[in-house]
Amino acid sequence: MTIVEARKPDPKKFIKGATGDWEVVIGMEVHAQVTSEAKLFSGASTEFGKDPNANVSFVDAAMPGMLPVINEECVRQAIRTGLGLKARINLKSVFDRKNYFYPDLPQGYQISQFKQPIVGEGTIVLDMPDERVEIGVERLHLEQDAGKSLHDQHPTMSFVDLNRSGVALMEIVSKPDLRSSDEAKAYLTKLRTILRYLGTCDGNMDQGSMRADVNVSVRRPGEPFGTRCEIKNVNSIRFVGQAIEYEARRQIGILEDGGTIDQETRLFDAVKGETRSMRSKEEAHDYRYFPDPDLLPLEFTQAYVDDLAAHLPELPDDKKGRFVADYGLTAYDADVLVAEKVSADFFEQVAQGRDAKVAANWVINELFGRLNKEGLDVSTSPVSAAQLGAIIDLIRAGTISGKIAKDLFEIVWSEGGDPAAIVEARGMKQVTDLGAIEKVVDEIIAANPDKVAQAKEKPTLLGWFVGQVMKASQGKANPQAVNDLLKAKIGIE
Repeated sequence: MTIVEARKPDPKKFIKGATGDWEVVIGMEVHAQVTSEAKLFSGASTEFGKDPNANVSFVDAAMPGMLPVINEECVRQAIRTGLGLKARINLKSVFDRKNYFYPDLPQGYQISQFKQPIVGEGTIVLDMPDERVEIGVERLHLEQDAGKSLHDQHPTMSFVDLNRSGVALMEIVSKPDLRSSDEAKAYLTKLRTILRYLGTCDGNMDQGSMRADVNVSVRRPGEPFGTRCEIKNVNSIRFVGQAIEYEARRQIGILEDGGTIDQETRLFDAVKGETRSMRSKEEAHDYRYFPDPDLLPLEFTQAYVDDLAAHLPELPDDKKGRFVADYGLTAYDADVLVAEKVSADFFEQVAQGRDAKVAANWVINELFGRLNKEGLDVSTSPVSAAQLGAIIDLIRAGTISGKIAKDLFEIVWSEGGDPAAIVEARGMKQVTDLGAIEKVVDEIIAANPDKVAQAKEKPTLLGWFVGQVMKASQGKANPQAVNDLLKAKIGIE
């Protein structure tokens, strides 16, 4: 079979080697745990954090005579994910047995899908800093997760926790369209965002509910694909980038020294920042796939798919387009806001009936900046959308200045409360009485005759006077009134 490449070589992405340029080629296999209360073929719970072996049914433990029964919710979630990836939905798919030594899957094989997956080809669009890139999705199939072997609990024995055994996974396989570690990180980030918007996977990589196998190869620009190595179970987006950077350099070094790349499975050591060999890579025929005799082919109607499609939520790309078109936001600001559904929802609550650009500025710069500093996210924000909206309303009404608003934000963040009531109780209202402001302006001008002369020659120095008046009034003077009075008294047009 001839592979037709979707990407043309881009010199900006080439890696400089000792003997010339190299191009890295990356494909990803992402395992995403399906959001479902029960496992793929049993009624056992999928709740995270339970005691070892608490979520295990007779089916998961492979007791004699126990037969798998498909969980329809997992099927629905897989179809919804396929629709979110703009992918082809296959109305008929088949579950196969993948035969392999699984020390933590009691049945001794994995029920997966091979030649006839539930979802076919799709696309994920990446908005990179200088280009828009389409990454092909090869397929999405359903399969069981394995349990977890524990080797550090006893000096001579290994323990096994089967809580994850049989949990439904969607394996989402990309085409080899990625050409840099930045693209790979952006792909994984975008995929996780789509899954979270759909509610089909929580994307919590730290809990193991989303992890990536990364296939990396290198080649001279324009040459056929090189031999790939698979880096298994990378559990953070940052580690994906580091693993690719190291692995590409490792392969380039071997090839430039006249060696060859062995196709193998490798692991990423996050402490050392390097990959290491795990085992030689098996081909599909080594797994001896065959249709699972306990499960009929999975079939559903187009009407079933259409009904699921009709009830999909607004997805990130559509939401971004709406934020730009309806709210007048920049593409960058819209990108930041739609990265997480909870962030987009928070912004829309703040923007309701207000200047959307002002709302976006406060959400992105003040709120997100403070959340990042404190290691929090929007869902745990001490400042609610209603409180932030109230602060913006006070600025718009001229009750407080921008500077006072930032002080007010800090008070609300630390103490809570109604912003308007806080302003009233603490005497934070902006001074709009021209007589009171004029008195301060006159004092500043009288105290700085040399600066007045300079400002007449160089009007940009007016900003210095504004700053001094604002400082003297503890930020309460109306900045526009200050500006107008200063221009009139100093004689600047």
